[in-house]
Amino acid sequence: MPNAHNRRLLRLTGADASDFLQGLITNDIRKIDHGLVYAAILSPQGKYLADFFVSKEGNALILDTDDAQTDMLAKRLTMYKLRADVTIETDPRAVSRGLGDPPNGAFTDPRNKALGWRAYDGQAGDADVDWLALNVEYAVPSAGIELTPDSYILEMGLERLNGVDFKKGCYVGQEVTARMKHKTELKKGLAQVEITGSAPIGTDITTEDGKPAGTLFSQTPTHALAYLRFDRATGPLNAKDAQITYAP
Repeated sequence: MPNAHNRRLLRLTGADASDFLQGLITNDIRKIDHGLVYAAILSPQGKYLADFFVSKEGNALILDTDDAQTDMLAKRLTMYKLRADVTIETDPRAVSRGLGDPPNGAFTDPRNKALGWRAYDGQAGDADVDWLALNVEYAVPSAGIELTPDSYILEMGLERLNGVDFKKGCYVGQEVTARMKHKTELKKGLAQVEITGSAPIGTDITTEDGKPAGTLFSQTPTHALAYLRFDRATGPLNAKDAQITYAP
């Protein structure tokens, strides 16, 4: 279940830190003066590598990252750093999360206010929140589950979740992302579906006549997230023993 305990922090310092990150990530780092920024870093082919939150703390940038991606992300940033005046370090503090109005020192989740707040100053979070259910309710993809190295961020909803800025200028993978935005209609993507029964994450979804229609991911007892071919999701769908209904 996604929570605050599978997160780690990276700290970027140095005179070039902001400009350096601006040239790599999908969102505009200048928004950081108004709160937490949600962004991703992509491959040159425009596919997902990692997503994270960025905050400002004095002259440092704090990256709130998925634990399984932290080391990879640090190596990727170091690879791009070259001679830039940027130092990339781990930050040992914990991430806390909660619902409702953010307490002092916390940040509203920029993806959706319904996802609550995030903090890095040691305050206690809400221990009894079902974050998985919220992710399913608001179609929020998770790293390593819905978001994989085969993902395109527009298909996975990162524009809706305020994770990409189309006016900020160049970044790695920007050309592919812009072309998907302006020159194509998305025929596949992440969606919330109704589910009866259950099936393992990654189960293929098929139409009643057996045609591939997508992949099943995170689930609650009544709803799930699925990556769908929209042209084949117009009728009853199956994922092994589970029945799927897509109602856009």
